[in-house]
Amino acid sequence: MPSASHLQSVLRGAALRVTRPRVAVLAAVHAHPHADTDAVLADVRARLGDVSHQAVYDILRALTGAGLVRRFEPMGSAARYEARVGDHHHHVVCRSCGAIADVDAAAGPAAACLTPTDDAGYDIDEAEVIFWGRCPACAARTEPRQGKDRRV
Repeated sequence: MPSASHLQSVLRGAALRVTRPRVAVLAAVHAHPHADTDAVLADVRARLGDVSHQAVYDILRALTGAGLVRRFEPMGSAARYEARVGDHHHHVVCRSCGAIADVDAAAGPAAACLTPTDDAGYDIDEAEVIFWGRCPACAARTEPRQGKDRRV
Protein backbone atom coordinates (compact mmCIF):
# COMPACT_ATOMS: atom_id res chain seq x y z
CA MET A 1 0.00 0.00 0.00
CA PRO A 2 1.51 3.33 -1.04
CA SER A 3 2.14 5.95 1.63
CA ALA A 4 0.06 9.12 1.88
CA SER A 5 3.00 11.19 0.66
CA HIS A 6 3.40 8.93 -2.37
CA LEU A 7 -0.33 9.23 -3.17
CA GLN A 8 -0.05 13.02 -2.85
CA SER A 9 2.85 12.98 -5.34
CA VAL A 10 0.83 10.82 -7.71
CA LEU A 11 -2.06 13.30 -7.58
CA ARG A 12 0.29 16.25 -8.20
CA GLY A 13 1.92 14.36 -11.08
CA ALA A 14 -1.51 14.01 -12.69
CA ALA A 15 -2.16 17.76 -12.24
CA LEU A 16 -4.88 17.07 -9.66
CA ARG A 17 -5.26 19.18 -6.55
CA VAL A 18 -4.28 17.27 -3.42
CA THR A 19 -7.17 17.01 -0.96
CA ARG A 20 -7.75 14.67 1.98
CA PRO A 21 -10.76 13.03 0.25
CA ARG A 22 -8.79 12.45 -2.98
CA VAL A 23 -5.92 10.89 -1.07
CA ALA A 24 -8.37 8.75 0.90
CA VAL A 25 -10.20 7.54 -2.23
CA LEU A 26 -6.94 6.70 -3.98
CA ALA A 27 -5.75 4.87 -0.85
CA ALA A 28 -9.03 2.93 -0.68
CA VAL A 29 -8.73 1.82 -4.30
CA HIS A 30 -5.15 0.67 -3.66
CA ALA A 31 -6.23 -1.16 -0.50
CA HIS A 32 -9.26 -2.86 -2.10
CA PRO A 33 -8.65 -3.86 -5.72
CA HIS A 34 -11.89 -4.34 -7.69
CA ALA A 35 -13.96 -2.48 -5.09
CA ASP A 36 -17.30 -0.98 -6.00
CA THR A 37 -18.24 2.58 -5.04
CA ASP A 38 -19.94 1.50 -1.81
CA ALA A 39 -16.81 -0.31 -0.63
CA VAL A 40 -14.64 2.70 -1.51
CA LEU A 41 -17.08 4.99 0.32
CA ALA A 42 -17.02 2.78 3.44
CA ASP A 43 -13.21 2.79 3.47
CA VAL A 44 -13.04 6.58 2.96
CA ARG A 45 -15.57 7.18 5.75
CA ALA A 46 -13.52 4.95 8.07
CA ARG A 47 -10.49 7.11 7.30
CA LEU A 48 -12.08 10.57 7.29
CA GLY A 49 -15.53 10.44 8.81
CA ASP A 50 -18.50 11.83 6.94
CA VAL A 51 -17.90 12.07 3.18
CA SER A 52 -20.77 12.18 0.70
CA HIS A 53 -21.49 9.52 -1.87
CA GLN A 54 -21.41 12.22 -4.55
CA ALA A 55 -17.94 13.35 -3.48
CA VAL A 56 -16.62 9.80 -3.85
CA TYR A 57 -18.29 9.44 -7.28
CA ASP A 58 -16.76 12.74 -8.40
CA ILE A 59 -13.31 11.81 -7.13
CA LEU A 60 -13.43 8.37 -8.76
CA ARG A 61 -14.42 10.03 -12.04
CA ALA A 62 -11.50 12.50 -11.74
CA LEU A 63 -9.01 9.75 -10.86
CA THR A 64 -10.24 7.61 -13.75
CA GLY A 65 -10.04 10.56 -16.14
CA ALA A 66 -6.47 11.24 -15.02
CA GLY A 67 -5.51 7.61 -15.61
CA LEU A 68 -4.75 6.91 -11.95
CA VAL A 69 -7.64 4.48 -11.54
CA ARG A 70 -9.23 2.03 -13.94
CA ARG A 71 -13.00 1.52 -14.03
CA PHE A 72 -14.60 -1.64 -15.37
CA GLU A 73 -18.09 -3.02 -15.14
CA PRO A 74 -18.70 -6.77 -15.24
CA MET A 75 -22.13 -7.67 -16.60
CA GLY A 76 -24.73 -7.64 -13.83
CA SER A 77 -22.39 -5.91 -11.38
CA ALA A 78 -21.75 -2.40 -10.18
CA ALA A 79 -18.76 -0.57 -11.63
CA ARG A 80 -15.47 -1.64 -10.06
CA TYR A 81 -12.28 0.33 -9.58
CA GLU A 82 -8.64 -0.66 -9.40
CA ALA A 83 -5.28 1.04 -9.15
CA ARG A 84 -3.59 -1.36 -11.58
CA VAL A 85 -3.32 0.85 -14.64
CA GLY A 86 -0.89 1.25 -17.49
CA ASP A 87 -0.68 -2.42 -18.37
CA HIS A 88 -2.96 -4.57 -20.45
CA HIS A 89 -4.67 -7.07 -18.19
CA HIS A 90 -8.06 -8.69 -18.01
CA HIS A 91 -10.35 -9.98 -15.27
CA VAL A 92 -11.90 -13.29 -14.30
CA VAL A 93 -15.21 -13.19 -12.41
CA CYS A 94 -16.76 -16.01 -10.38
CA ARG A 95 -20.34 -16.68 -11.47
CA SER A 96 -21.17 -18.01 -8.00
CA CYS A 97 -19.75 -15.56 -5.47
CA GLY A 98 -18.71 -12.61 -7.66
CA ALA A 99 -15.01 -12.73 -6.72
CA ILE A 100 -12.77 -10.95 -9.22
CA ALA A 101 -9.12 -11.60 -10.02
CA ASP A 102 -6.64 -10.06 -12.46
CA VAL A 103 -5.48 -12.12 -15.43
CA ASP A 104 -2.48 -11.03 -17.46
CA ALA A 105 -3.21 -10.59 -21.16
CA ALA A 106 -1.99 -13.16 -23.63
CA ALA A 107 0.81 -12.14 -25.95
CA GLY A 108 1.57 -13.12 -29.52
CA PRO A 109 -0.82 -15.13 -31.70
CA ALA A 110 -2.98 -16.03 -28.68
CA ALA A 111 -3.95 -12.35 -28.44
CA ALA A 112 -5.31 -12.25 -32.01
CA CYS A 113 -8.90 -12.06 -30.75
CA LEU A 114 -8.12 -8.59 -29.37
CA THR A 115 -7.64 -7.23 -32.88
CA PRO A 116 -10.96 -6.92 -34.73
CA THR A 117 -11.15 -8.02 -38.36
CA ASP A 118 -13.08 -4.82 -39.11
CA ASP A 119 -12.59 -1.78 -36.89
CA ALA A 120 -15.56 0.06 -38.49
CA GLY A 121 -13.39 3.14 -38.81
CA TYR A 122 -12.73 3.41 -35.08
CA ASP A 123 -9.31 4.32 -33.71
CA ILE A 124 -9.23 1.46 -31.20
CA ASP A 125 -6.99 1.96 -28.19
CA GLU A 126 -8.18 -0.73 -25.79
CA ALA A 127 -9.92 -4.08 -25.64
CA GLU A 128 -11.64 -5.26 -22.48
CA VAL A 129 -11.94 -8.97 -21.81
CA ILE A 130 -13.75 -10.49 -18.86
CA PHE A 131 -13.53 -14.22 -18.30
CA TRP A 132 -16.33 -15.92 -16.39
CA GLY A 133 -16.26 -19.15 -14.40
CA ARG A 134 -16.11 -20.37 -10.83
CA CYS A 135 -13.38 -19.49 -8.38
CA PRO A 136 -11.48 -22.37 -6.73
CA ALA A 137 -13.52 -22.12 -3.50
CA CYS A 138 -16.88 -22.22 -5.28
CA ALA A 139 -15.75 -24.97 -7.65
CA ALA A 140 -14.68 -27.08 -4.65
CA ARG A 141 -18.14 -26.69 -3.04
CA THR A 142 -20.10 -27.83 -6.09
CA GLU A 143 -20.16 -30.88 -8.32
CA PRO A 144 -17.88 -30.87 -11.34
CA ARG A 145 -19.55 -29.65 -14.51
CA GLN A 146 -20.05 -32.02 -17.44
CA GLY A 147 -17.52 -30.34 -19.76
CA LYS A 148 -16.78 -26.67 -19.90
CA ASP A 149 -19.00 -24.26 -21.78
CA ARG A 150 -16.39 -22.07 -23.48
CA ARG A 151 -17.93 -18.99 -25.04
CA VAL A 152 -15.79 -16.76 -27.17
